[in-house]
This record gives sequence, structure tokens and C-alpha cells, in this order.
Amino acid sequence: MGKLDEQNSTMKKILYFIVLILVSIQISFAHVGSSGVLMQGQAGPYKVLIDVKPPDVIPGTAKITVFVETGTAEKILVRPIYFRSGDQGAPSADEILSLPNQPGQFQGEVWLMQNGSSSIQIKISGKEGEGEFIVPIVAVSTAQREMPKGLGIGLSILGLLLFLLMITAIGASVSDGLLRPGEVLSPQQKRKRWINMGIATAVCALILYGGSSWWNSWAEDYKEFMYKPLQGSSSIIEEDNQRIFTLKIDTSDWTKRNRGSMLSTLIPDHGKLMHAFLIRTPEMDAFAHIHPERTDSTTFQAYLPNLPKGKYLVYADIVQYSGFAETIVDTVDIPEQAEKTSVLKKTAEEDTYVVTDPINAPGQIPMDDNVVICGKPGTKTVFKDSSYAIWEGKPNRALEAGKPYLLNFEVFNPDGTPTFPEPYLGMMGHVAVFRSDGSVYIHLHPTGTFAMAAEQTMKNRLTDTTKLVGRPSSVVFKDSIDHYLAKLKAMSTIEREETLMTEMGMYKQDGGAMIGMEHGNRISFPYSFPKKGRYRIFLQVKRNGQVLTGAFDAQVTDPTTL
Repeated sequence: MGKLDEQNSTMKKILYFIVLILVSIQISFAHVGSSGVLMQGQAGPYKVLIDVKPPDVIPGTAKITVFVETGTAEKILVRPIYFRSGDQGAPSADEILSLPNQPGQFQGEVWLMQNGSSSIQIKISGKEGEGEFIVPIVAVSTAQREMPKGLGIGLSILGLLLFLLMITAIGASVSDGLLRPGEVLSPQQKRKRWINMGIATAVCALILYGGSSWWNSWAEDYKEFMYKPLQGSSSIIEEDNQRIFTLKIDTSDWTKRNRGSMLSTLIPDHGKLMHAFLIRTPEMDAFAHIHPERTDSTTFQAYLPNLPKGKYLVYADIVQYSGFAETIVDTVDIPEQAEKTSVLKKTAEEDTYVVTDPINAPGQIPMDDNVVICGKPGTKTVFKDSSYAIWEGKPNRALEAGKPYLLNFEVFNPDGTPTFPEPYLGMMGHVAVFRSDGSVYIHLHPTGTFAMAAEQTMKNRLTDTTKLVGRPSSVVFKDSIDHYLAKLKAMSTIEREETLMTEMGMYKQDGGAMIGMEHGNRISFPYSFPKKGRYRIFLQVKRNGQVLTGAFDAQVTDPTTL
């Protein structure tokens, strides 16, 4: 038995290592495995759904699709706005065209020439007037193109022919080209031709060698400075019968990658400097959304809720001052708490967790205070306070990868009457989506698949007339952010939510009107599943001052081909 246990332990370690590799190789800027941006909102009189798929090589073209849901749009102009150069350094706008037999749908491409935090400015004009929309995106090189073998062979043959023609032309220019009609080359002229052809061969070979060396050097630099996800190391420590989650960001290779003092110039998103999501693997049955606070420039900590022990995938979202959003991916072993305590501390009032049934064993879960049963599209999931949410859809119909969806949820009181969720971190709801193998993760809001801080940063940059933005003073910037976070934390819940919603442009203090979101019991989250597989979706809403979490499962297939 001892040998068998040892073998099982070894197999588990190998499995966890493979899971970590699968997760860490995903491009983890602005979430994991979902590179595009899907955004819904109001552009003046037009309600629109916008899908932007950025390129994986910069310079490159981003594909833009605009669905005009209300109103009659006649013309749509798009142009990229880069954070560093702003409106002053942006190119002129290009028109994207309506698709035949697709009313209200426009599609086109726009060139992205700079790495870093960017946005797409979309201007719509039509019968109802004009509207404008800003879509924040991350433009970085994440791939290196390989030349097709056939094209490489063809270009090599063509290059050889050009090389020979060049040598021959140079030789003829000092020999045959000087002859009068009827004359023949003398031995001296023949020797001169061969000498000059030899010199030309050497010079051309040197030019080719220099060009090849320059190209190889440029390719190596490109490969070296391709976007690489931030790396972090997670651990659990215990103090005073409290488990503390710790994430330390690795900065060992930052000197050559010009990261500088980036961690000192982070900005809050929804009032938090970091959003960390933990989900137990491989069961996907225990989930937490916590908000670690900065203890120094590279270290973040938060008290851990009452999660069961196990191996957890970690996804930690942060946003740079430029609006560049990144996700740090790791795994962590959470041990069982040594001594039970009746009162668990919270780092943030909004920190929460839930336990549900394993993804491969639906319904098999002992009931407890923080246990919910996982639902499917068209079914309801009951929250711990007996209220419930229904995901609109048909439970036995698979979703298609790559297709834009609105994930629509309706929230009800225990007696079946509609209930209006309360603001939670400045929004009416949050959704976290995970693929069963951990290779896809995204944090969704009713407005779209982007960080709200990134959108606000790019809107502010658009109105700023500064031609080039430099990096702010890290010490001053960090102190001001810490002061702002402390001020937010000292507010009452209502004051904090109103402040966050006002800052994000979701709330008007004069009358408390909602902007950009319909305040009802129905919440929509735009999303496009990037690839087929099984997905677990955690919906979070707030009711009666309590954050509630529900779980749903979805099956996603490859796109239907006709």
C-alpha cells in the first residue's frame, strides 16, 4: 500500500504540473485564453454590441464587427487611439462597411502600429444622429510568424536568379557593354570582366550577409521582447488561526524587459488594486473572489475565506496606469485550517466564496451554508439566501465557439418575484468564466470583457491634448493611489458604491440615474467562448447587503459549418 500511495502521489504531482503548464502558456494579458474584446453599450442614440479581435503580431490588423441593436446606422468610422500618443498622434479614421443581408451589422479592419495600451474609437452616424464609443484593447505581439515552406523555396530561387543577374550585369558593364558592333573581347577585357565579376560577387555576398545578420538580429530582438505574461508565486501562511493568501510577483527579468517601476503605478479597477479568483482543480467545485492588498511593491495579501483544502488555480487581475490589464496565473495548495475559528477575518467586505458540485459529478455535494447546486442554461441556481437566478437558454443546446453571445440572467426573490440586484463593486453583477482545464478564464461585466479602469483611462486620454505621455513618478503615484484606496475603504458601503459608479460613468449623482446599464432583475454579459469544451460560470450579485454566488455549466462546441 505504501508503494501504491507513493505512485498515486507522484501521478498527482505530474497532473498538477501539466495543468500549470497548460494554464501558464496561455496569453494572459487582460484575462486568459480570450484575446478579443466584446463590449455592449450606448453610442449616443444607438445601442451597440462591438466585437474587436486584435492581431497577435504588431504591426497588424484588428478585425472589428459592430452590431447596431437599436437605431438605423448609415456610416461607421473607426480609428486606433494609442495611450502614449493620444488623439494628437492618432491616424485618420477608416470606414467599415455594412454586411450584405445582415441588417445593422458592419465589419472591417484597422491597422494597429504600436504595442501597448490602445483603444478603438468608433463614430456612428445615421438617421437618429451621431454617437461615439471607445473600446479599450491591448495591442501586443504574442506570436512569431513562420514563412510557408513553398514561399520560402520560391523566394530563394528568385533571390538566386537576381544575384546571378546582378553579377552578370556588372561583368557585362565593364566588358561587352563597351564593345563597338562587330568587335570581340580581348584577353585583357575578358580578364577585367572576371575580376569585376569576382569583386561584385564578394560585395553582393557581403551585402547579403549583412542583411541576413540584421534580419536575424531583429528577429531575435522581436522574439526576446514579445509579450510575456507576468509571473507570480502564490502561497498560504497561517497567523492567529487565520489562513492568508500571498501572491509575490516575480521581477527577476524586468531589467532587460523595461518593466521599470510598473508595480508602483498600478491603478484600481472597481476600487480594488487586485482581483484574485481561486478555483479548485480538477473538480472546479470551490471558488473564491478575493481582493489582496499591496503590502509592498511586489507582494499582495488577503485573508482566505473558508475554502476546503486542495489544489487551486489562481488568476489575479491588475491594471497599469496606462490601462494595460494583465492576469497573473499560478497554482496554490490550500491546506486545511489547523484550528477552527468562529470568526474569519476579511481583507475586503466584498470577499466571498462558494462550494458547488464537482464538474464531473453533478448533484453530488453535501449541503452547507455556502453550498450551491450548479445549474445549466434554462435552469435556475439557488443562492444561499434562497433567492435564485435563471440563465436564459435551452439546457440541452450546446453553445458555439467564436460566436458572440449575451449571457442573460434573471434574479428572483425566494417567492418568485423579480428582485433588483444592488451595486457590487460599482456594477450590477460580475461573472467569472473558466474552462474545465483552466486554459480559459475571464472576468466579465455587463458592459463587456474589459477592465473598467482601462476604459476610463482611454476616455481620459482622448480628451487630453498631451502629445506624448511619460511614466509618472512611481513614489508620488503609489502614495496617491494608497491614499485613494484607504479613503474608499473608510466609506460606508453605499458611499463607496456611489463613488465607484460615478467614477466609472455608470451613475449620475443628480437623481441617481443609471447609465449604460438597465437596472432591472435581468443582467446581460456579452461574451464569445474562444474554443470548444466544458465551461463553469460563476455569477455574482448582491442582495440585501450580501454578495451571492451561483454556478452554471455550459458545453461549447466548434462552430457549425454549413
